[in-house]
Amino acid sequence: MNEQELRKRLELLKSEHRDLDAAIAALSEAGDGGFVDQLQIARLKKRKLQLKDRISVIEDNLIPDIIA
Repeated sequence: MNEQELRKRLELLKSEHRDLDAAIAALSEAGDGGFVDQLQIARLKKRKLQLKDRISVIEDNLIPDIIA
């Protein structure tokens, strides 16, 4: 992937990450604390962490290491 494609992918991942934040907050507020809600929230949080890892990898590729 070239830099432009990486930046586009990065924005899509960040958008999905924000959407998951909103979904987790909505489920947390609306839920009655049931097992299904907690399981769904746990799955969303796991997905959010996976996205964060992928975002970090792309950002590392876009930002060159600076040797001090």
